[in-house]
Amino acid sequence: MMALVVIVIAVVDQITKTIMLNWLEPGVPVNVIGDWFRFYLLFNPGAAFSMGEGSTWLFTCIQIAFILGVAIYSPRVTDRWTGFGLALIAGGAAGNLIDRLFREPQFFLGHVVDFISVGNFAVFNIADSAITVGVVVFIIAMFVEEFRENARARAAEADGDGSIESVVTTEGGK
Repeated sequence: MMALVVIVIAVVDQITKTIMLNWLEPGVPVNVIGDWFRFYLLFNPGAAFSMGEGSTWLFTCIQIAFILGVAIYSPRVTDRWTGFGLALIAGGAAGNLIDRLFREPQFFLGHVVDFISVGNFAVFNIADSAITVGVVVFIIAMFVEEFRENARARAAEADGDGSIESVVTTEGGK
């Protein structure tokens, strides 16, 4: 399931980038909903918000390491929402990694294609959106899992007769 999500996100990201590369001129906005939502093609050598423009190689390495880490860790993921969040992040990373590996100016140092502009926010793409949503899903899943673990611990503690001796005895005391 996780692999399918990764592949779908990366493929949709690359298809939308190809469409926009064939339709838009770099730096020329196309208004969709006034000037609030528009398509605006640009090539980003850095990370989110064009930070780290001189470190394209570093972002490429980080994306490769993250995708490999998710691939190695994914068989151990038992919670579907945690897995879904990780898959969204990995799919977005894969979409942007394809750009970094195969787009201009050169292999491993390619610029990421961004084309979605909303209000005064940074220009982004489908992969960036998947990463953002994935992080939110992953964080919520972690909080829910922590809540469940605490509830299980309280339930296990309550399985005794409720006395302090019962709790101490079940925890290896007397």
